[in-house]
Amino acid sequence: MRLKRTLIDVTPLRSSPPFRRLWIGQTLSGLGGQMTLVAVMFQVWQMTESPTWTGSVGLAQAVPLVVLGLFAGSLVDRVDRRTFYLLTISGQAACSLLLALQGFLGHVPAAGVLALVALQSCFSAGSGPASRTFIPHLLPKHQLAAGLALRRIAFQGAMLLGPALSGLIVGGLGVAACYLIDALTFIAALYGAFGLPKMDPGGEPARPGLRGVLDGLAFLARTPVIRGALLTDLATTVLSMPISLFPLINAERFDGNPRTLGLFLTAIAVGGIAASLFSGTFTRLPRPGLAMLGGTATWGAALTLFGFSTNPWAGLTFLVIAGAADTVSVVSRSTVVQMHTPHELLGRVSAAEQIVGQAGPDIGNMRGGLVADATSGATALVSGGLLCLGAVVVVGATTPDLRSSSAPPHPHTAAASP
Repeated sequence: MRLKRTLIDVTPLRSSPPFRRLWIGQTLSGLGGQMTLVAVMFQVWQMTESPTWTGSVGLAQAVPLVVLGLFAGSLVDRVDRRTFYLLTISGQAACSLLLALQGFLGHVPAAGVLALVALQSCFSAGSGPASRTFIPHLLPKHQLAAGLALRRIAFQGAMLLGPALSGLIVGGLGVAACYLIDALTFIAALYGAFGLPKMDPGGEPARPGLRGVLDGLAFLARTPVIRGALLTDLATTVLSMPISLFPLINAERFDGNPRTLGLFLTAIAVGGIAASLFSGTFTRLPRPGLAMLGGTATWGAALTLFGFSTNPWAGLTFLVIAGAADTVSVVSRSTVVQMHTPHELLGRVSAAEQIVGQAGPDIGNMRGGLVADATSGATALVSGGLLCLGAVVVVGATTPDLRSSSAPPHPHTAAASP
């Protein structure tokens, strides 16, 4: 019984068929997305051999999320969220087809590839906040953390398989094949979305345009728990994200083999899946804010050790630890956000969370590339890890509400209490 409480809780998959279909569709689509991430980085690296250009892949993803994200979140709080999600993931699928086309035709410059990545990110700026509002619709409150952990293990599973498959396919069939497979996986995402019920925001709809965005920002400013959670993640990802450095580290430690490039992301995914499989150890904790701070600090420490490591396999071990810590941090952060956000504001707050969770790492990848160009890959890794640790200390010390935030008790736990 004690072992069962440490394992991932699959109750949401059994109790909610719409959640189960959505989860399956997003899992398969996420696999294609991870394959495309590695393929784009490899294609850009082959064209330029510059870590700054590979870092620009992240910038191409980040800018649309930052510019459009909050406005898209406000729109999510005004319309049927299911319909909006269907439209935006259809746009992402079309962009994957265009990436495949340029891959087959060739002769497209690196800037053209980045433009297609940026266009796809424009659609992601809308689909992300919409999908983040679904779990409170489909699951009771005491299952939120379990549902978020299942979503996380799907993402980590895609990270585990996607880069490895991408390396094999790029080495054998070329980057275009990866992009085409990604486009086909959106069929599964559409299947999951069509099975959802209609999802009106409820309550008072968001005001149009900038006024709705400002209402969302005002809520974030006056809610220390959510503000502290998002600031922790934003500070650490911008300062320490290592993914743009992987092609350089791969060239230094593995002679630039595309089949080993995928190992870096795979190592992070192995740690993430291990943490997700035993997510009962932290999703049932009464203080998700403290769990988030601890996970983020461990991430920074692991990346620092990865930067110091000269043995490639020891370095991969530190990435496994970083992946496990990242899962603890992300699931705990999302639990805090979902628990403390009113339903009618969930689209805008989810958009802010997406900007922090996705654009933050993209900007961090650009930072890593610039620092590596000016110094070295190891310096970029070590400095980022240490800055991450400093950010956790500052936010944790100045946001007591985040440290003390509590989760709703699980009904079985409550029933067992005297």
